[in-house]
Amino acid sequence: METIQAVTYPINFNEKAYTELALLLEKKSYSSIFILVDDNTMECCYPRCIQNLQTNLPIEVIQIDPGEAFKNIETCIGVWNVMTELGADRKSLLITLGGGVITDLGGFVAATFKRGIDFVNIPTTLLSMVDASVGGKTGIDLGVLKNQIGVFANPQMVLIDPEYLHTVSAREIRSGTAEIIKYGMTHDIELFNKIKVEQYLNIVDLIHRSIEIKNEVVTADPKEQGLRKVLNWGHTIGHGVESYFLDNPNKDNLTHGEAIAIGMVCEAYLSHKILGFPLDKVHEIKKTILHIYGHIMIANDDIEPITALLKHDKKNEAGVIKFVLLKDYEDFVINKEASEDLIKESIHYYTA
Repeated sequence: METIQAVTYPINFNEKAYTELALLLEKKSYSSIFILVDDNTMECCYPRCIQNLQTNLPIEVIQIDPGEAFKNIETCIGVWNVMTELGADRKSLLITLGGGVITDLGGFVAATFKRGIDFVNIPTTLLSMVDASVGGKTGIDLGVLKNQIGVFANPQMVLIDPEYLHTVSAREIRSGTAEIIKYGMTHDIELFNKIKVEQYLNIVDLIHRSIEIKNEVVTADPKEQGLRKVLNWGHTIGHGVESYFLDNPNKDNLTHGEAIAIGMVCEAYLSHKILGFPLDKVHEIKKTILHIYGHIMIANDDIEPITALLKHDKKNEAGVIKFVLLKDYEDFVINKEASEDLIKESIHYYTA
């Protein structure tokens, strides 16, 4: 699988990636390596990682609790303290080994520790392979508000090893699939078509194409001043749904992808109402999403607080909620506004 070159770092695939990592370690003359894992990746992924890590440098492992609930400043403080106690310095390297929480939080930890140390992302879930570990966004949540604190910081390398996907559940694979669907609708409809054909199982092909698309967008707009906002298709309402479910003890936690899938259905409906996106394609999106993820229960009483959470979205300007909407597949418009009543109507469309 061909290496994808981002502006300042390579994205390497399969066994070759470990060889490239060894060359990086030799070239940069690091003093030590810290590997950030959670309970799950320590058990399921760390053995493969350490077996393939070709180095004589001292290695320390920092293990945190898994899940979005721990993607916060308290966890960062704990990691910073451990790194300090173990003698990390500016020549230390942090390797993040895990899903989106680990790569987001770990990148933020590295970018801020001693004003910045190098880090390498080794994503272990489909979601983190196609989205979280690529593009230079790092960050943590502020309460239930997603990714409110963070910095743009690029890794030295991203290492994509599809073997790690054997360690995650089918639900986590579906979660990552939502981001592939997103790329398909906004940039390459063939990706969406391949997802709809269930027997299409070349997951590495889907990962590589998804990363190609994201890298093209990020290269053109690294700090999300314009074009990069397209990567938030489905995420405006999706993040509101995700935050609401995370903070509501009466709701089962959703995966990120499940929430974004709901968001894409709702925002397809908004696209129809505001830009004339064909209604038959709105129905096609809803049918596909429900087939993959099931119909997640959102009660009428949930819609008002979900809509209220959208007011905190990072894309907003002067308190106005901003959306990425579609005129058609592969034809998008950024910075579109929608009334609160229409937003609520779009959520009702999903729940119907």
